[in-house]
Amino acid sequence: MAEEQEMDEKKTKMQDMLQEEYLKSLDGIEDGQLVAGTVVQVNNEYVFVDVGYKSEGRISRDEFTTIPEVGEQVKVVIINKEGKGGQIVVSKKRADFKERTDELKTAAEGRTPVMGKFEKVIKGGFEVDLGGEYKGFCPLSKADVIRVEDPETLIGISDYFIIDKFHGGTKLKSVVNRREYLDQKIKENKEKFFSTVQIGDVVEGVVKSFTSFGAFIDLGGFDGLLHINDMSWGHVTRPKDFVKKGQVVQLRLINIDPETQKINLSLKHMQEDPWTTFEHNFHVGDVVKAPVTKITTFGAFIEIEPGIEGLAHISELSWTKRVNNPKEVLDVGDVVEAKILGYDLDKKRVSLGLKQLESNPWDTIAERYPTGMTLSKPVVKITNSGAFVNLEEGIDGFLHIDDISWTKKVKNMSSFCAEGDVIDVVVTRVEPENRRIRLGVKQLEGNPWQTLRHDYPKFSTISGVITNVTDFGVFVKVLGDIEGLISKFNLVGPDEEFSDEVLKKYNVGDPITAMVVECNPTTQKLSLSIKEMVKRSQQSEIAKYIHEDDDGDTYSLADMLRSKDEDREKGDN
Repeated sequence: MAEEQEMDEKKTKMQDMLQEEYLKSLDGIEDGQLVAGTVVQVNNEYVFVDVGYKSEGRISRDEFTTIPEVGEQVKVVIINKEGKGGQIVVSKKRADFKERTDELKTAAEGRTPVMGKFEKVIKGGFEVDLGGEYKGFCPLSKADVIRVEDPETLIGISDYFIIDKFHGGTKLKSVVNRREYLDQKIKENKEKFFSTVQIGDVVEGVVKSFTSFGAFIDLGGFDGLLHINDMSWGHVTRPKDFVKKGQVVQLRLINIDPETQKINLSLKHMQEDPWTTFEHNFHVGDVVKAPVTKITTFGAFIEIEPGIEGLAHISELSWTKRVNNPKEVLDVGDVVEAKILGYDLDKKRVSLGLKQLESNPWDTIAERYPTGMTLSKPVVKITNSGAFVNLEEGIDGFLHIDDISWTKKVKNMSSFCAEGDVIDVVVTRVEPENRRIRLGVKQLEGNPWQTLRHDYPKFSTISGVITNVTDFGVFVKVLGDIEGLISKFNLVGPDEEFSDEVLKKYNVGDPITAMVVECNPTTQKLSLSIKEMVKRSQQSEIAKYIHEDDDGDTYSLADMLRSKDEDREKGDN
């Protein structure tokens, strides 16, 4: 009995000693103190942490965003060093808050960046999660270096912020500034870029925006220009065909100017210039099969190989078709065969031809349409000066308005024919070198002018009908519907004086006889004269009296003139 009592006393004394020793061990810590502990156990509800004072703290798993492993170091705050049952009470959540408070306060004083996250859009800006239960307000104007058109696009983005105003509480009173951080970062990136890169280096950037002359590339908050001419060795029509907005691209630096801050980038220089091997791969006369990449009013561009485009001029598209616009015969994307006609490596130009792959119908045109050949063909176009007559596909002959009639003056081509009419024509002239064929209608019949000149030589008498009386003479229609002119001075005899009264003697429709004084088929000119006819008639009469009569008597010219004078005197009396 005495021994049991002695044992109980020793046990109580030992417990008192241990309790006293434990309490002494806690003298070094205070409630609210931030200490580091080691995770010694993890179960479904709690995480047990040895804080180093011969005591373990128990923390609910809810206070951890990520459950730690046994042996891992964590920071906690002492809530009650003499908790229920003598177990120390600690908090991970309060430790995070206290630690974050110190970090944010220090960052605000030194204006050093802190990590935050755009959480939601509020009036005038954004609510930003700064961690440790801290929230900050970021004004819309300080959210980015560029104007924010759609605030919702920033929600969920984590980035660094500068604390303009810090409030040590959970209320939304801290003011943060992302734009200042971005400005600092851009300045640092730019200084580093200009101090480290050299022309020829390959740099990486993001396609930011497009212009008519190229694309701007974001190199870290500052832009470089990818000019349209530096996108491809070939012809570039649309920058968007080579890069896309938001695309990460690698480009070669081809020019940099620290003074003007200009940066020029190139996509085509990421590959070897195909023009350096052009002469090795292609020769004049080669036929290539390639796609049409662009059509202009003056021709079509054809991609011979990536980076090299040739031009097929509008004049090289067809031997016969009158091509007004290349779009009439070609479309972008068409794969065509073309012949290399020439090239200039210095100017990086290649001339191509499509028509050269076909025989030139004009080379044999004279054989197919010899002069004098008669044809029946359709009229395809009327002009003021004549009409185009289609001889075969792509080849038209021209009928001039003066070649319709030998004698009639056609003033309006549409009075003779209309588009679509099939008319008879004769080939009058072929000019292969000028790609011209002249046609005629009047040549289908004999030339009445030639007939007239043959049948009525100079000084022969011809009859006709008056068609017009003018103040300068009388027009007369004679054989073959040819119209001649008797000038007013040739309307009277050689012994008569002309006066305007003479013209009144002549009327349209009256028959008349006159003498031919000029007939020129080339100029189609017929000159007639009554004066010359009377004069020659008189000379013929005189000639009769010069010869001896049947009785052997003679009658001289002087006798004849004397007789005429006597007759005149009798008439006067």
